[in-house]
Amino acid sequence: MFKLVDLKVNQLLNCGDRGLLNKRLIGVEKESLRVSPEGGISQLAHPVSLGAALTNPYITTDYSEALLEFITPPSQHIESVLEFLRDSQAYVYQKLQNDEILWATSMPCVVAGDKSIPIADYGRSNAGQMKSIYRLGLGHRYGRVMQVIAGVHFNYSLPQAFWPVYKDILQETEQSLSDFQSDQYFAMLRNLQRYGWLIPYLFGASPAVCKSFLGGAETNLQDFDENTYYEPYATSLRMGDIGYQNNKENERGVKACYRNLDSYIKTLQCAIETPYEDYEKIGIKVDGKYKQLNANLLQIENEYYSTVRPKQILQGNEKPIMALQRRGVQYVELRSLDVNAFDPLGINETQLRFIEVFMLFCLLAEGEQICFSEREEIDKNELDVAHKGRDPELKLSRNSSPVLLKNWAKDLLSGMQSVAELLDRDKDATPYQNALNLQMEKVLHSDLTPSARMLDEMRETKEGFYYFAKRMSQKHNQYFTKLKLSREKEAFFDKAAADSLFKQASIEAADKQSLDDYLTDYFKQR
Repeated sequence: MFKLVDLKVNQLLNCGDRGLLNKRLIGVEKESLRVSPEGGISQLAHPVSLGAALTNPYITTDYSEALLEFITPPSQHIESVLEFLRDSQAYVYQKLQNDEILWATSMPCVVAGDKSIPIADYGRSNAGQMKSIYRLGLGHRYGRVMQVIAGVHFNYSLPQAFWPVYKDILQETEQSLSDFQSDQYFAMLRNLQRYGWLIPYLFGASPAVCKSFLGGAETNLQDFDENTYYEPYATSLRMGDIGYQNNKENERGVKACYRNLDSYIKTLQCAIETPYEDYEKIGIKVDGKYKQLNANLLQIENEYYSTVRPKQILQGNEKPIMALQRRGVQYVELRSLDVNAFDPLGINETQLRFIEVFMLFCLLAEGEQICFSEREEIDKNELDVAHKGRDPELKLSRNSSPVLLKNWAKDLLSGMQSVAELLDRDKDATPYQNALNLQMEKVLHSDLTPSARMLDEMRETKEGFYYFAKRMSQKHNQYFTKLKLSREKEAFFDKAAADSLFKQASIEAADKQSLDDYLTDYFKQR
């Protein structure tokens, strides 16, 4: 089924550069809620000792002031990524106040409605206020509760030396190298969507949720106990229909197109510039205070939710689509990973190695265009796996034909074997092939998946979601508080925090425009 992948792998093996893939870069972004010892979302400000959330490149916040985000620098070594993720979390644990802990799961608990979720504060600069207003707008549009679901993002880029070699393999002579690189990344993105249901099946860790998350709303979820909803075969309710959705864009037919970079930019630009009547009712600036950045389908590009994103490093206050337009795709972000509740870091080496195999496989496999019917097929497959992925009778839709999830997954993992062997070349062991084999075991035995393990443990200990997540959070707390950072590492994070505070103060002091003018100029970028 994937003979083309094997052919390309052989060509890469024979290209003459044995270390061609060694300089690829990976990075991780991991979110965690700060919570009180009882599991309620923290009402305390982001600790000043962690620096400024606006400008600290390693420890920041996402939607909520309580939603920490740990960002690893790009690295050629998976071990280095995990070490940095471990150290940054250990550093934060040293700075937490009032016995707060970091919540160990993607789904939050306990949620006391929207008012219990503080919006992230990025200071008084125009850039900082814009970030806060954007988040305020998300709250008005979708509700704040949707925005405190935590996840893990995996960033991946091939080395620049790879692209001329791959261009020769594909015998592409007409495109510039930059255009070729962006086109191939978009082929990868299409396959990551096409086969992306595999990620929640293998790594989904949110089969249950605290009833407080739904706030009394009607649901088709089943009762696990008096405080917990679940679905018997669910893998990742975070990725299901109770998670964050861009429903208004779907209703209006405005959906990002992954045909190529130009189409992607145009469709997102359209959504950013298309007014939506329901958002106009919210208002933009009411009684002198902003409620959202604008009343369009998307306030900015980041509002568009997708399991994957093409990315380019921003320069200054550059809009993401302008960065892509000017310099093409630099790397790809996979966004569908749940926080791994069974690992204190939230993700582990086996996961990272498999995901790298998966990403490279999706680049090398035939990346056909996605037609309208397949777009619907992809969305339905993703939803079905999120809610009932471990059902042994579950059939997904492949090329408009039903296929058992287990059979399709086995085909995909078998197709990745040569990619794993390529990545294991010149190594003393076979870590990539081992990671791949462990995932095949999960396909053959669904009880090995994190979602199944979580429900099994909840049944065995007679715990609902809250008590399970709290116990795991306290366990991880003990792990991190026992860690002792070296003086060098502590000094590194201290300096990053201090530098970020200085940088934020400098940005605030340099502001000469009014916020209104700043936002006008930002959205005028072309």
